[in-house]
Amino acid sequence: MASNIDHDAAELEALRALSASVGADPLLVQGAGGNTSLKEAGLLWIKASGTWLMNAATTDIMVPVELAPLLDAVARKSPAAEKADQFTPADLNPHRLRPSIETTVHALLPQKIVVHVHCVETIAIAVQANAEALLEERLRGLDWAFVPYRRPGLPLAQGIAERLQPRTNVLVLGNHGLVVAADTVAEASLLLRRVTGLLARPPRAAPPPDVDALIRLAMGSGYRLPVAVEAHAAATDLASCRIAASGSLYPDHVIFLGAGSVIAGPNENAAAVVARTTGAGQPAPASILFPGKGILMRRDANAGAEAMARCLADVAARIDPAARVNYLSLEQNAELLNWDAEKYRQELNRRSAATLQ
Repeated sequence: MASNIDHDAAELEALRALSASVGADPLLVQGAGGNTSLKEAGLLWIKASGTWLMNAATTDIMVPVELAPLLDAVARKSPAAEKADQFTPADLNPHRLRPSIETTVHALLPQKIVVHVHCVETIAIAVQANAEALLEERLRGLDWAFVPYRRPGLPLAQGIAERLQPRTNVLVLGNHGLVVAADTVAEASLLLRRVTGLLARPPRAAPPPDVDALIRLAMGSGYRLPVAVEAHAAATDLASCRIAASGSLYPDHVIFLGAGSVIAGPNENAAAVVARTTGAGQPAPASILFPGKGILMRRDANAGAEAMARCLADVAARIDPAARVNYLSLEQNAELLNWDAEKYRQELNRRSAATLQ
């Protein structure tokens, strides 16, 4: 028994290290996105909602969930499945953290270790209308399944249950990301590297931003340059800008940047864009794309929004300009923006992430 306890503790530490490594790679995880888990002794240890994987090695971000009652709630399609904190032993959760909104996804997979990432290489394929055909070419020989987009939480878990086979250990989630599962952390790490390598493609080269022009366009407004210079590519590469202009590609974009992307007109500066959007009853956009020049971020944009601004550039640069893209519908955007679980995650992000001014 002692050896099993020691092994589980070692695996949890290994998972923390893998989580921190994955979370520090913006091509795999952005901000508070992504989650990892470990099953042992009837408990599912999973990343807490709103926490950052990159902090896993130095901060206690893992929350235990009782697996059996959670799986029962999923099987019954009970709303309780989306409130996994009901199944969290209070004595093992002293900080009263809430389990990830995607706990049900981890619970459904039988493997001990589950790693879910918002890999830009995966998303760039998973948003395309012919995603399954593209994946078949790249992932032949692996035990994978494609799950068309459903809202994270219970709807996604139900979609996974419909596609899951006994040997499945790779899931590509439409308009969302990648899940890999294995019986050890080392095996999960190897599988993650293998799949992301198979799905990788070089991004289009983008012209550099016109920083001087952007500074002029920001004058008299509450906007500034983004932290990551890579984020500008969403606007300086006109093919990426057209892709961004057509709608929302994945859930975290909607949560942290709002539905779709706001594109400045030829003669608009930031103040004019804000006047246009607020005049139409919309909030001032978190980011503004200036075609051929770059982007500006609202001055109060936090680290989560910054991460998603770069993610948009990284994903769009890997989508062929001629591809048929599935965008989130108006109803799917609204579903995310009005979801209590995401409002909780946004509030945590506002509290804990450094506000970049």
